[in-house]
Amino acid sequence: MNSPQVAVIILCWNGRTFLETFLPSVIEHTPISEARIIIADNGSTDDSEEVVKKFPTAEWLPLNHNYGFSEGYNQAIAQTNAKWIVLLNQDVEVSAGWLTSLLSFADQHQGLAACQPKIMSLNRQTHFEYAGAAGGFIDKYGYPFCRGRIFDTIEEDKDQYNNAIEIAWASGACLMVKRDAYTNAGGLDAEFFAHMEEIDLCWRIKNMGMEVWYVPGSKVFHLGGGSLPQGNPKKTYLNFRNSLMMLYKNLPSHIRRRIIFLRILIDHIAAYRALFSGNTKDFKAIAKAHFHFLFKIKTWKKKQMVKNNVNYLKLPGFYNGSIVWNYFIQKKKKFKDLNWKF
Repeated sequence: MNSPQVAVIILCWNGRTFLETFLPSVIEHTPISEARIIIADNGSTDDSEEVVKKFPTAEWLPLNHNYGFSEGYNQAIAQTNAKWIVLLNQDVEVSAGWLTSLLSFADQHQGLAACQPKIMSLNRQTHFEYAGAAGGFIDKYGYPFCRGRIFDTIEEDKDQYNNAIEIAWASGACLMVKRDAYTNAGGLDAEFFAHMEEIDLCWRIKNMGMEVWYVPGSKVFHLGGGSLPQGNPKKTYLNFRNSLMMLYKNLPSHIRRRIIFLRILIDHIAAYRALFSGNTKDFKAIAKAHFHFLFKIKTWKKKQMVKNNVNYLKLPGFYNGSIVWNYFIQKKKKFKDLNWKF
């Protein structure tokens, strides 16, 4: 019997409640002929393993401590040999045909290295979910946004994004990636720990000439905020720090300094906006993110950085404009308001 071509890996950390709630849907809707289901445990101290033992088709893969999202997946993927890897959050409910649709689409698009399904909110199932929605994009200054979600404006799904498109990044909530592409791109960056790491990975994949797609024929429902809820200062810190790290790593060297300088200026506006609205925790988190990023550059300069001259604004999914300006100044709250011919 041939081994399945997919490894669905759920990275778990003290996730007993999540596993009890969400693992049954994964077991029900993931044919064992197509995929292994692996629960990679990031050093949990609860009894998550006891939940997994109730499902004979699920495999328990213990890691020796909490590596964080990025390195946790790297450790788990290194112990698999499937052609395709699915990174699936522990708080995601899948639906019938979710994996078959992704695989079928990938088989028809030979340049595809990664893709994501339509990601809906579990708590408000008529609406898209914050982390990924109907595919991820990046603006000129490294700010990510989605079809169906720009900053805190989340759209109702009215079939307006039912076309498959090539995107800039696929959400780590449910990301199917070709193992060879993952490995050749260097995997998830462990220095990110969590947040933005999948966007960085997808950008590296696209710089290598491969494609990332949104596949609406597959649908999952994401609870979101399972590890760090939206608005948590630590999440703010990681998002701002990791965005700058991502820009430093992936921008063409001849424009890197200029774009990062402008990005930091825009971040300053966000920081003072938070301060003047009384949110001192986010103000401090952004300041801390900038400080740690600038300190990190000193370390990175000693490394052999990958050089590339790829014009990122010509890659599918990259927006030659400022989503911050569009959203906050021009009040363009929805993707269609951008009038972007991509």
